[in-house]
Amino acid sequence: MMVSMDKSGILLSSPRGRWVLFTTVLGSGMAFLDSTVVNVALPRLGEELRASMSGLQWTVNAYTLTLAGLILLGGSLGDRYGRRKVFTIGVAWFALASALCGLAPNIETLVLARALQGIGGALLTPGSLAIIQSSFVREDRPRAVGAWSGLGGLAGALGPLLGGWLVEAAGWRWVFLINLPLAALVIAVAVRHVPETRDEAVDGRFDVLGAALAALSLAGITYGLIERGSPVPLVAAAAGVVLGAVFVVAEVHRSRGGPVSALVPVRVFASREFTAVNVVTLIMYAALGVVTFLLIVELQVAAHFSPIAAGSSMLPVMLLMLLLSPRSGELAKRVGPRLPMTVGILLCAGGLLLMSRVGPGSSYLTDVLPAVTLFGLGLSAAVAPLTATVLATAEERYAGVASGVNNAVARTGSLLAVAAIPPLVGLTGSAYTSATAFTAGFRTAMLVSAAMMACSAILTFVTIRTNALSGAPGRHEPERKAACELAAPPLEPGEDDEHADGHRRNP
Repeated sequence: MMVSMDKSGILLSSPRGRWVLFTTVLGSGMAFLDSTVVNVALPRLGEELRASMSGLQWTVNAYTLTLAGLILLGGSLGDRYGRRKVFTIGVAWFALASALCGLAPNIETLVLARALQGIGGALLTPGSLAIIQSSFVREDRPRAVGAWSGLGGLAGALGPLLGGWLVEAAGWRWVFLINLPLAALVIAVAVRHVPETRDEAVDGRFDVLGAALAALSLAGITYGLIERGSPVPLVAAAAGVVLGAVFVVAEVHRSRGGPVSALVPVRVFASREFTAVNVVTLIMYAALGVVTFLLIVELQVAAHFSPIAAGSSMLPVMLLMLLLSPRSGELAKRVGPRLPMTVGILLCAGGLLLMSRVGPGSSYLTDVLPAVTLFGLGLSAAVAPLTATVLATAEERYAGVASGVNNAVARTGSLLAVAAIPPLVGLTGSAYTSATAFTAGFRTAMLVSAAMMACSAILTFVTIRTNALSGAPGRHEPERKAACELAAPPLEPGEDDEHADGHRRNP
């Protein structure tokens, strides 16, 4: 087969480049879709399975917990054994766990199956971005990431609409079973069209202890936040904090060398901007997680929208992400990510303030549409530059790790916010069955989320000072090294340093 590549990767405009983009978007979009499609089914599955408010939180958070806790391991596995291989294994695992979710007889089984689903997501999600970063030529990567962000946003926004239709037409179980044919298509295309890439310089044994510490830390903290009110959750939360500190110490120690490779090499944080963008991600996605968890439930419980009408409410976000995210990636490449990210996150904050008006008797045209439109404009401006900056400010050999770190940070922010904020604003017990009680908590939660967005915008403006997305020779050029001695910030391949990309295998 003829492959359209230049000296440093596949061209996005080539047929194979389009197949690679299609596969990574569909695979990660399946995981994104599932993280939102479930929300529209929560009232119905809660009623059928007789779940409490904490049961609904665990339905969302069991998936996010294993995804966030193991996504770093997923990135490392891809870098070591092959990004395409781990990606396709993750897709298959995700599909099998989805089948278990669709067959769950009670809320406990559903929560367990959702946790298994998150393991599959942890394998496939970092692989999708790492495949883009390691397969395409450098000049095409911001545009590819922008397209990935926009189409991934499309899948995430399409989730509630599809979920609403499935809940009404076939029942809530089909929001999980729909993943099976999608997974089969992703695997078939990936095996045929996606090149295999890996980090040839990796050595040492796996950091199994690090992966266990990360997952157990998040589990303890999440349990403490959701099930608070007795000594056991308090002890669990404290243990989670201690395990998190032990994880940090262990990763610092293992990054200095030894027989075990660090799950998170400290060198990946050598760039101040990489660290700053991940802090921005943590706060921004904490707010986003609260919105995606509560808004569609509020529309059904308080405003009495049907499931499909509640799901359709996010269509403007879907369309705006699809149309504007690739352009946002291109704009950020020219002017730098600081301005698009700052303005975009502030627009998100404004959208959340408008969402706080939603309640009993709300109209879609006057109350919901302006809020979700402003929110969608903000996400379209911010997500692609944020994602591209994370990858551009880490060494290329750490593509999988950098993607895993950013995804773990995003999911951790969402996980902790969904666990903490609903109880803090009074959404406990059977609150989702009362329009008055749920609306009071929802409005407070939107104000808190808007404040978090504003904080992340300020942090972006203060810390993101340079344009790491520029492909022009500049601040990185003196940093170029010989093969296998990649410098941080990331290497920029040129005509004379094709050999420096030795870890990327041409198909």
